[in-house]
Amino acid sequence: MKTVTKRLGAFAAALIIMLCAGCNKEQGSTPNSTPESSAVQDGEPSAPESSTPEDAGTPEEWTELSQTEVTAAMGMGWNLGNQLEASSNGTPSEKAWNNYRIEPDLLKLVKENGFSTVRIPVSYLSMIGSAPDYTIDKEWLDRVEEVVNYVLDNDMFAIINMHGDGYYTVDGGWLLCAEDDDKQVEIKAKYEAVWRQIADRFKNYDEHLIFESMNEEFDGTYGNPNEKAYQNINAYNQLFVDTVRKTGANNTKRWLLMPGWNTNVQYTTGDFGFVIPEDTLCESPDKRLMISVHYYDPYNFTINETKGEYKTQWGKYAVEDIERSCNETYVNAVMMKLNQSFVSQGYPVVIGELGVQDKSVAAEYFPEFRRYWTECVVNAAKNQGCIPVYWDNGYNGDKGFGLFDRVKFTVTQPELIEAMIRAINAEGEYEIAPPAGFEKEEESDVA
Repeated sequence: MKTVTKRLGAFAAALIIMLCAGCNKEQGSTPNSTPESSAVQDGEPSAPESSTPEDAGTPEEWTELSQTEVTAAMGMGWNLGNQLEASSNGTPSEKAWNNYRIEPDLLKLVKENGFSTVRIPVSYLSMIGSAPDYTIDKEWLDRVEEVVNYVLDNDMFAIINMHGDGYYTVDGGWLLCAEDDDKQVEIKAKYEAVWRQIADRFKNYDEHLIFESMNEEFDGTYGNPNEKAYQNINAYNQLFVDTVRKTGANNTKRWLLMPGWNTNVQYTTGDFGFVIPEDTLCESPDKRLMISVHYYDPYNFTINETKGEYKTQWGKYAVEDIERSCNETYVNAVMMKLNQSFVSQGYPVVIGELGVQDKSVAAEYFPEFRRYWTECVVNAAKNQGCIPVYWDNGYNGDKGFGLFDRVKFTVTQPELIEAMIRAINAEGEYEIAPPAGFEKEEESDVA
């Protein structure tokens, strides 16, 4: 997620009649909610050196998990957001954006609260050396590996990606799908070199580590995807799969995750140009590719920060300050479409980001509508075989997404966590409790 507002095209569920006209027309990016530091913090590397491990070692014991098994095992996920993808003047730093260093106790707390997967967004930017080797700074990759181990040491799944390198809005962004063909030659050479080094570093890790090719990759404009730029995204995904598989060891059968245009559901499931890569080098007898999408609908309820525009109530129990679009029926339709397009075809879907900003200062009842939306989305995702991953930007307070205090290692949103864990553990559909104080459904307000 990044710090600019997104406006996404309308999505019509293929399985039912057109729902909530205007849904998914707007989607904003998760704000950092913390100012970017003016300088890189002490202790961060500044000059690239070799990132190749001296001793590659031997592959860890691998447990082959089927699509159903890996989906169940990954359970409910959580994002370690705004840390290893944070940057200042084009240089990644986990302490940028007023953050503190990631500590093992944080991941232990995440595990203790029922999460089974941690998505670790990572930016590389200036940590990549010059052509032709494009060497990743060794200290930076060492730190990425250290954080991955914090997750795996707690018997959780870890997802690592290339997060901010494809943003037009970030200093040093270079994975730019709309650049001309001559520039694409350089971009693809760099992309291949960087993923080869990442994959080589982690090739012996077991099935608990998943690679995600990139994050919210698009041309920076909103509306229907640009055909040529989408072709470049498809080419990046294919290059990612081939490059990882060629590094050998456990990477020949590792689950690999990749997005379509801007991780948008409509532009990934619809006829807009998304192509699932070929995986001819995979040594597993079954498919080992996953699809990544994000879900922040409806925009005005979830992540619109503008007072006077954002809404504090959502769904069939809302009676005032209502966001009528993208209601419960729409949520179910979206998840059904993801199942139809990918899950039923053997490709797990990871909803790599979902969530609602904290707007409790605007209305005391807001936390209950936030809880209700989250529980509805997680339950619908689980019922359609998708893997939900909550977006946490590390910030607790107005417009924050934080579930934990990353300094004190305490829980800040226990009710929200309980809702997600309840939804992911439920067997099938169940009656989700309405927002407290709004138990009576008003038929005239059902959208």
